[in-house]
Amino acid sequence: MGELTEREVARVQAVAAPNYAPLPVVIATAEGCRVTDIEGREYLDLLAAYGAVNQGHRHPRIVEAMRQQLERVTITSRAFHNDRMATFLERLCAVSETDRALPMNTGAEAAETAIKAMRRWGYSAKGIPEGEAEIIVCEGNFHGRTTTIVGFSSDPRAREGFGPFPPGFVSVPFGDAGALEAAITPRTCGFLVEPVQGEAGVILPPPGYLAKAREICTRHEVLLGLDEIQTGFGRAGAMFAAEHEGVAADLVMLGKALGGGLYPVSAVVGRDDVLSLFAPGTHGSTFGGNPLAAAVGIAAIDVTVEEGLPGRAAVLGPRFREAL
Repeated sequence: MGELTEREVARVQAVAAPNYAPLPVVIATAEGCRVTDIEGREYLDLLAAYGAVNQGHRHPRIVEAMRQQLERVTITSRAFHNDRMATFLERLCAVSETDRALPMNTGAEAAETAIKAMRRWGYSAKGIPEGEAEIIVCEGNFHGRTTTIVGFSSDPRAREGFGPFPPGFVSVPFGDAGALEAAITPRTCGFLVEPVQGEAGVILPPPGYLAKAREICTRHEVLLGLDEIQTGFGRAGAMFAAEHEGVAADLVMLGKALGGGLYPVSAVVGRDDVLSLFAPGTHGSTFGGNPLAAAVGIAAIDVTVEEGLPGRAAVLGPRFREAL
């Protein structure tokens, strides 16, 4: 560790809550797939901020879209409309082939929104008695770090010292379609799953698992909610990882790369009859769908589509695996 790096790391450790243990690399500049630390050493950034910079660091088109919006209007109260939201949500629904979108800020917020949507649908449409809805999740899951979400985590580091946790979640082994079906009861409103588990160690399910889960959920009148926050926007060699099995979810959680590496943007997209159950006052966010986020989100989607980034990932992924 160089002298500059050692000094900066010590400064952070003196004042920051120790909830991360980063590598002793202090990044100072970044462009495309390369970052440079304060010692002048250059690295290839293969982590891509957990998928938040799939389009590369400081992509010029996204930076320019943000710059232009900064000079117009950035934040408006949700008591008003803004002139960027419609285009953003239209683009988002089109690329995800869904009916409606609900914008938020972070991936955890998207997951929380999906949980609320599943429960509301369960009570309103499926007739589950109030307060009894259950959502099936997978062992090894990672959907964020809010208290509700860590409450159904199987990682003791995420849970210990943060309870009590809310009920209503049933955990099954990831990749086991039989276990999923066995866990469904008349109170089950949804199945929340990552197409590829990330935090658990990049775990791929058995071939056909998502398609089987879709069939099971449809047959039992259970919503299929896919967490594509990390796998979405090209990272898995398709626009969304579920495309590899031709699966259409009822709800999809999006984030990370939706912000183009510049700004936190997330959303839940899905069926009209599910997301339309939200009424004014039942859910919201101070910053969700703000003009700056919308402008960045539009550019992030356009770059991903027009530059063929999912196809590039499909080519480069196998090449890297073979080399490694």
